[in-house]
Amino acid sequence: MDEKFCFVDLPGYGFARVSQQTSNDWKELIEAYLLGRGNLALSVILLDARRGWMEKDLELKSWLEFHDRRHLVVATKMDKLKSLSDQARGLDAIRRQCGASEPVPFSAITGRGVREIWQVIWTTQNRP
Repeated sequence: MDEKFCFVDLPGYGFARVSQQTSNDWKELIEAYLLGRGNLALSVILLDARRGWMEKDLELKSWLEFHDRRHLVVATKMDKLKSLSDQARGLDAIRRQCGASEPVPFSAITGRGVREIWQVIWTTQNRP
């Protein structure tokens, strides 16, 4: 994008209905990609706010932390949680596993969170 950023969408390992072999192959592919990209500045973990953390998401988060990789947690589909109390519960459930970082609530429908995500990307780009 503008020759400044390269966005890569990795396989939907957490919710995809694939064989165990395919899932294992994806895991190896993702690990090789993440380890082999010296210029990788930020990983974004997308979580469905209605479902929260799944086991594979937590594995990825732990892996990123173990390898000291910057990451951002984004709670997607916030618009699917109709009431403010449902939104707060969804975010709280995600927040409990985030550690020190704050998840970014996001909605592709309303545009909520777009500015915040770009702020993190720009800030990350300018870090050593």
